[in-house]
Amino acid sequence: MATYTKRGSSYRLRASCGYTPEGKQVMKSKTWTPTPGMTERQIEKELNRQMVLFDEECRGSSLTDGHIKFETFARQWISEYAEKVLAKRTQASYLQMAPRVYAAIGHVYLDKITPRQLQKFINSLGAGGAGLSPKTIKNHLSFISAVFAYAIHMGMVQYNPCRAVTLPPLETGKEKVCYTLEQAQQFLDALADAPLKWQVFFSLALFGGFRREELCGFEFQDFDMEQHTVSVRRASLYTVKDGIYTAPTKTTKSRRTLKLPAWVFDLVRRLQVEQITQRLALGDQWHECGRLFTKPDGSPIHPEQPYKWLKRFCADKGLPFYGIHQFRHLNASLLIFNGEDVRSVSAALGHSQTSTTLNIYAHTFETAQARACDALADALPVKFGRRRRA
Repeated sequence: MATYTKRGSSYRLRASCGYTPEGKQVMKSKTWTPTPGMTERQIEKELNRQMVLFDEECRGSSLTDGHIKFETFARQWISEYAEKVLAKRTQASYLQMAPRVYAAIGHVYLDKITPRQLQKFINSLGAGGAGLSPKTIKNHLSFISAVFAYAIHMGMVQYNPCRAVTLPPLETGKEKVCYTLEQAQQFLDALADAPLKWQVFFSLALFGGFRREELCGFEFQDFDMEQHTVSVRRASLYTVKDGIYTAPTKTTKSRRTLKLPAWVFDLVRRLQVEQITQRLALGDQWHECGRLFTKPDGSPIHPEQPYKWLKRFCADKGLPFYGIHQFRHLNASLLIFNGEDVRSVSAALGHSQTSTTLNIYAHTFETAQARACDALADALPVKFGRRRRA
């Protein structure tokens, strides 16, 4: 809102015209002098009108007119906003997408980018050599939209062209690939010959349904050996820029406590003893971090290592390889087929909303309901309600 300062018989009006690309606010001023003979009431009324008009004039005029190339401003957005506000993993994701975005629209001035240009770019991501998934394409548009949102906040542009772009439909109803019960048993049987570290890791993955970053973030203090419960309190992540680092859980609901079989805690105790032996053997070379899963020197394990080990292990044992996340899907499927309701399954998986659980496992819930219905019909056969033969 415009302000004024009285200077003799005149008034100096000041209002903001927005911000420069560097984020500096720019003010504009003008002088208004009342017409001779105006009463104080008339001056006050006209002064208010002049301030409103001047404020609208300043807001309507753009000092920069968005006259800055998208790539230049996006890099400023990363340093001024993203690095200070966004999670490291989100920053890393945007930096990974940036080269493809810059190649398409980086040379175009911010205020000249149209929905049609962005639509053409989005369409190209799903075709030809790119062939990106609908979710990845959506993330590219989210990056561009975040840059425009900041530009609007800085008073550089007034419209976000991303709002008019149509995204390809997300894949829904796609069956989650995971082991059958038979395959899961074969995997557990084969795991008996694996190093203790991996026995613990994949037992927790299967029986707890934890995310990979949650598994890598577990510390011995998270395990209640008396109550047989384990609490998820952190995540262990990796980016090229930051290396291995500890972060909060994916959502607040991801911070949860689950009860697991007693034998899992026996394995954890054995792993703790094994670590103590390693620590004593290495002495000053040991880097204590309190984690269950570590490198040989005691420092946190790289989040990619379990994936690589599992891939080799499955190949050696002749088992299908579906990645680590499939154990989470298997855990959820077993809970659902065991009759657990959606709220219980959602809480066990650490989903922020039950709708997330329903969207991912809709088909599994439908199948479980159908099986329950068939089982009920078999358990309670009836003679009535059947069509009689003529």
